[in-house]
Amino acid sequence: MSNFWKDLSKPIFTLAPMEDVTDTSFREIVERLSDPKILQILFTEFTSVDGMNHPKGRPRVSERLEVSSTEREILNQQNFKLVAQIWGNKPELFHSVAKIITEEYNFDGIDINMGCPVKNVVKNGCCSALIDQPELAKEIILATKEATHLPVSVKTRTGIRAHTTEAWIEQVAQTKPAAIILHGRTQRQLSNGLADWEEIAKGARVRDAVSPDTRFLGNGDVLSMAHGVELTTQYGLDGVMVGRGIFHDPWLFNPTITTPSIDEKLTQLILHTQLFEKYWAGKKNFNILKRFYKIYTNDFPNAAKLRAELMETSSFEQVYQIAQAAKLSYAENPVD
Repeated sequence: MSNFWKDLSKPIFTLAPMEDVTDTSFREIVERLSDPKILQILFTEFTSVDGMNHPKGRPRVSERLEVSSTEREILNQQNFKLVAQIWGNKPELFHSVAKIITEEYNFDGIDINMGCPVKNVVKNGCCSALIDQPELAKEIILATKEATHLPVSVKTRTGIRAHTTEAWIEQVAQTKPAAIILHGRTQRQLSNGLADWEEIAKGARVRDAVSPDTRFLGNGDVLSMAHGVELTTQYGLDGVMVGRGIFHDPWLFNPTITTPSIDEKLTQLILHTQLFEKYWAGKKNFNILKRFYKIYTNDFPNAAKLRAELMETSSFEQVYQIAQAAKLSYAENPVD
């Protein structure tokens, strides 16, 4: 398989991997709403290489790599690329899981998480903790590349306590990954403060010198397609990755829909709930869904009241009843 990263039109737009967010049901919603000429790549949730290598842990951990039949159909029809993201700190396990993903799944690429700042992950020497262990980080990337013909990318941050962007990105770029996605915050910042795009630009210039064939994307505070294009041009990047921006606007990757109607928002809320119920009922906690309801219930009269009602639900059926009643009410009393 060729390195699809090289064939993508620029600016490249991707949807970030997010824990308890980018499962197959939400990805399907985004794919249905997006223009495939704009959004080109989506990622799975974070998948532990330790869990995938554990006989008892693998069934549960592998849920993060599930792709529903309806999502697969959309991926094939629209040519979206889907990348499996993995994390851990043992090169031999990355090698093993990369082989599993390559041989047993149907992904277009593998991404290595070297950016997650969550405390219980970092204390075990994983994800963004690898910024302080560049030799181990390089071993992990090379072990993953060795095990697969799929393109291997790396998502990371600008440093641990302070920006060390140039020194760190030089280490990563030496392994010649297919792509580097750089979040413009340090590990210590978590999601606080503004992403530093000047630091992202520094990383891109290192890429230019060390591994010019590696695609380089920036990540952090991208809230619209126009903003993504502007950042790509201003800082000399190949594209951007959108994370929390999708919560502000799930139609972000579709320039033809700037102001979705109330009926459209509630239609997507119901569909998302149906997809979640179909794939995850009895497997995942129903309350995970509630974090999504705010993205469909905003910027219209009584949206806050509707959102509050949805937050009190405890079953799929309650959600359907409330949402359908709201659709009927707004249809009978249209808002200008």
